[in-house]
Amino acid sequence: MSRVGRLRLAVLISGRGSNLMAIARACQAGRLDAEIALVLSDRADAAGLAAASAMGLNTLSVERARFEQRDAFEAALAQAIDGSGAQLVLLAGFMRVLSPAFAQRYAGRLLNIHPSLLPKYKGLDTHRRVLEAGEREHGASVHFVTGELDGGPVICQGRVAVLTDDTPQRLAARVLEQEHRIYARSIGLIAAGRLRLEGRTIRLDGQALRAPLVEEETDATDSAGNAN
Repeated sequence: MSRVGRLRLAVLISGRGSNLMAIARACQAGRLDAEIALVLSDRADAAGLAAASAMGLNTLSVERARFEQRDAFEAALAQAIDGSGAQLVLLAGFMRVLSPAFAQRYAGRLLNIHPSLLPKYKGLDTHRRVLEAGEREHGASVHFVTGELDGGPVICQGRVAVLTDDTPQRLAARVLEQEHRIYARSIGLIAAGRLRLEGRTIRLDGQALRAPLVEEETDATDSAGNAN
């Protein structure tokens, strides 16, 4: 995507906005050649809106309950995004399934972060499902959004070992640390003009990305002191 100046971001949230705040701090510290043009939520009471406002970011709520039809709700979202001048749209804990039409509108410019190693464990409650399945590895994925739920091309994954005494809460906390790392890395590559989507092929430095980039957890141990 061609641009002048820093890459302008619209970040969509529904809750506390942990990934939003990590991205905002990276932008403000100069670690990303990007700036947040708008923080948008489908809930007026989302804690992330207040946190973003306290950082001086532009915020707006577009509540789903105000609209009878999803098309009208998504049209309001798009109007806000386009009005902000955002060039890249980030879903960061946005708990609404967006239509294929919305995904197509922002094709190649719409990212999501999902708490699993896609294509495994699409959908909700991934940490509990991973533990119940006896998996030895878990993580998070940053992917381009398409009309298929959690099915777009994956840019980057952060991986963590599943420890013997993990609970969904402990596992989620370690995965969240990886989310912060891989979302910033993915945005940075796009902001630098190094990564783009062509059709369903991700190109990094002009070459097709054959497998997701990977960040590995390095220091997790269980309560007995056993390293992962």
